[in-house]
Amino acid sequence: MSRLSLSLILILSVITARAEEPIDFNKDIRPILSGKCFHCHGPDEEERGGDLRLDTQDGSREDLGGYAAVAPGDPDDSELIYRVLTDDNNDIMPPSDKGAPLTKEEVALLKRWIKQGGEYATHWAYEKPVRPDVPVKSAAGWPTRNPIDHFIHQRLKSEGLGPSANANRYTIARRVALDLTGLPPTWEEVRDFVQDHRRDAYEHFVDAQLAKTAYGERWAAMWLDLARYADSAGYANDPDRSIWAYRDWVVAAFNQNQPFDQFTIDQIAGDLVENPTSEQFVATAFHRNTPTNSEGGTNDEEFRNVAVVDRVNTTFEVWMGTTMACAQCHTHKYDPITHHEYFQIFDYFNQSADNDQKDESPLYEIWTDDQLKTKQSLTQQIDSLQETLEIETPELARARQEWLKTFHQPPTWEPLVLNRSEANNTTLLMDQNHPGRIIQQG
Repeated sequence: MSRLSLSLILILSVITARAEEPIDFNKDIRPILSGKCFHCHGPDEEERGGDLRLDTQDGSREDLGGYAAVAPGDPDDSELIYRVLTDDNNDIMPPSDKGAPLTKEEVALLKRWIKQGGEYATHWAYEKPVRPDVPVKSAAGWPTRNPIDHFIHQRLKSEGLGPSANANRYTIARRVALDLTGLPPTWEEVRDFVQDHRRDAYEHFVDAQLAKTAYGERWAAMWLDLARYADSAGYANDPDRSIWAYRDWVVAAFNQNQPFDQFTIDQIAGDLVENPTSEQFVATAFHRNTPTNSEGGTNDEEFRNVAVVDRVNTTFEVWMGTTMACAQCHTHKYDPITHHEYFQIFDYFNQSADNDQKDESPLYEIWTDDQLKTKQSLTQQIDSLQETLEIETPELARARQEWLKTFHQPPTWEPLVLNRSEANNTTLLMDQNHPGRIIQQG
C-alpha cells in the first residue's frame, strides 16, 4: 500500500470518527438556534412567528400541519433543515432581513444533531451539579495531595504539559497570605512556617491567616462590590451616606465563618425572622445600598421604583448568577425567565418603607454596649424625675393656688390723654380738665 493511500485512509478515519462524536447541544447547537432562530421562534410570545418554538424540545417536535421542525433521527424529513437550505426566498430561514444565513458548518452540525436524535439539554446553569469521578493519575513522580490534583494532572496531560516544580515554603507562605488576607506575611510567620516540621504545618499556617481580621476585610471587599456598597448616595452631588455598620457586619460574617445559608437569610429577610437581632436588621442593608436622588425636580416615586428594579436585578445576579434585566421589558430570549415572573419578583420587593428621601429614612439606630448603658442610665433618671413631677405635694398645691389668685384681680385701666396734636403746620393745645376742648389753635 502506497504512502498516499495510507494517508487518505487515516484522514477518512479521522473525519468519520469526528462525525460520530456525540453532539453537545449546549456547546454546538444552542448558539446556532439562539443566534439565528430564537428571536422569531423563542419564548417571547409577542415576537413568535408561525406558532413555532425552537427553544424547547416539545416545540421543535410540534405538528405544524403534517411536518415538524425537528424529526428525530431524520434530517431530510425535518422542516428546520429544509428551511435553512432552500433557495426559495419565501421559505428560507432566517429571512434575508432578519440575519445572515447559516454557514455550511452550522448546517452540518444541525444535521448531525438531528440524526443523533435531536435531543435538547437544559442550559448548564440550570442543571443540578453532579460530582464527577476523580481521574486516575497515570504518571508517577508528581505527588497528589487531594482530588483536585488529579483533575489538574489530567488537563495538563491532555495539553501535552507537565507539572511545575514544587514551590518552596517561602513562596508558599507568601502566596497563601496574599490570597487569604491581601497582605504579605510577616517575616516571623514565614520563618516559623519554614521551620515547622509537622505533617500539618501547611494547615496550621492557613488557619493562622484565616484567624486574622484582615481575612474578613479582604473577602468582604469582594462581597461589598456585589452589594453595590458605597458611603455616598450615588446620584447628583453624591452626598454622604452613613451605612458603615453594614460593611462591618459583612467583615464580621466572614471572620466568624458564618454559614452561607444564614448569610443569605440575614441579608434578604433578616428583619422578618422570629425575634430578629440588631445584627440581622443591619444585614438587611444589603438592599439599602441602592442610589437615592435628592436633586431638585426629581420624583420620589420614580426613583423608588428604580430602587426596586435594582433590588430585583442585583438579587438574581448575586445569588442566581443570571441576568433579570431583559425580562423587565419582555420575556427573556435566552434564559427561562418570563416577563410575568419578573414582576412577581418585583412585587416581593415592592413593599419597602423607603421612598428616595433625602435623609435616607427610615433609619435604624446603632448603639455600642457603652452607649446602651449610658442611654439606660439617662432613661432611668428621666423616668425618676417625671415621677417626681407628677407627685402632688401640699407645697405644690399652695403655690398653685397663690399663682391662680393673680388671675382673679380686676385690671386697672389707664386711658391715654392727648396733650398735643400737629397737622398741616397747625398746633392744637388741649384742655387737660376737659378732654376734647381746644384751648389754643395756632
